[in-house]
Amino acid sequence: MREHEVYSRLRAPPSSRIILRLDGRGFHRLTESLDFERPYDEAFRDLMVGTCQDIMDEFSPTLIYTFSDEINVLLDSVPFAGRVEKLDSVFAGFASSSFTMSALEAGFSPVKPVSFDCRVIPISSDLVPEYFRSRQDESWRNCLNSYAYWTLRREVGARSAARKLHGLKHDSLHELLFERGVNISRVPAWQRRGVGIYRVPHTVTGYNPLRDEEVSAVRMRVKVDLELPLFTEEFFEGLMK
Repeated sequence: MREHEVYSRLRAPPSSRIILRLDGRGFHRLTESLDFERPYDEAFRDLMVGTCQDIMDEFSPTLIYTFSDEINVLLDSVPFAGRVEKLDSVFAGFASSSFTMSALEAGFSPVKPVSFDCRVIPISSDLVPEYFRSRQDESWRNCLNSYAYWTLRREVGARSAARKLHGLKHDSLHELLFERGVNISRVPAWQRRGVGIYRVPHTVTGYNPLRDEEVSAVRMRVKVDLELPLFTEEFFEGLMK
């Protein structure tokens, strides 16, 4: 019956860089049921970051970028011979399990099983910065819209807030928030720009007993960047060299 497994032979192009984008399924209801703060909650952020760190430890990608309930994984090498079904199922399952375990350890009890979906995005190396800039732009839009909605919702309720915000441009949203004492450019960077998880060099020192001297070496360690800068070509040149 293996001839019916028609999608199992689908593989990512071997000449492409691979990005995996994972999205939480039904996370609006999840965050509501767990009573997380709106529009942003540090506990939820930490659960997402913890999931990213587990992915980093397990698969050693070049970069993981997360905001809201989204995780973007830039792979250094492609596992499972690039089999799309395998990449989608393993990464989605791994993220779902990691998030659930972290939530339970932190004292949260989801009322339903937590799940992520996953898509495989083949992309040329020169388009990688553009891809992540587009996701960071989405993080900014999400931040602005979320603050506007939840700020107004506390005043007039959910339906009226959605109705009043419908069709408003960025300048109008900025003005709406500023009038209510919210300077969106001053909210924490991780809310505006997302969080990056990647490896950076650092120097470690030790002692060489044969030479009776202190020695140093450069090692790589994982950095969780809550003050992530705007993505630039130079940022990715350092990561992908």
